[in-house]
Amino acid sequence: MTTLHAEHARAVLRLLLLLTHGQRQTAEDLLQETMLRAWRHLDSVPAEPEAARRWLFTVARRLVIDGARLRRGRPAEVHLVDMAWIPAGDDTTGSALASYAMRHALGRLSPAQRSLLSEVYLVGRSPEEMAGRLGLPIGTVKSRTHYALRALRSGLNAA
Repeated sequence: MTTLHAEHARAVLRLLLLLTHGQRQTAEDLLQETMLRAWRHLDSVPAEPEAARRWLFTVARRLVIDGARLRRGRPAEVHLVDMAWIPAGDDTTGSALASYAMRHALGRLSPAQRSLLSEVYLVGRSPEEMAGRLGLPIGTVKSRTHYALRALRSGLNAA
């Protein structure tokens, strides 16, 4: 296998660079996969150097074809667009109403519920951390958080 790699790796890499349009990382990954397949099927690799090179070229070419077919079968990748530069419409009324509704719903919660929700969701403390701070079992913290969210949701729906 060492001899096979030493004699043919450069030529296979050159072929793969051509087939991948110069994408070096992809070509190197495909070279590695080609050599791995050669190692797994070492008994199938011809003993003569030229025949071995043709065998490696065939494996490499088929790997490129399989990769292209795989990409063609997947849906097109969607790149996220940074929409921060797009000016927002006049949303002051909607923001004011949402802010009022949130303040009203939070005001309907008990101080313990408000404190728990602000620690978990605004400060970012985990339920495990809150259980340790409050000296309560983790299940109790999770259920209190659940019921506080439910009360907040019903308060928002009532507003």
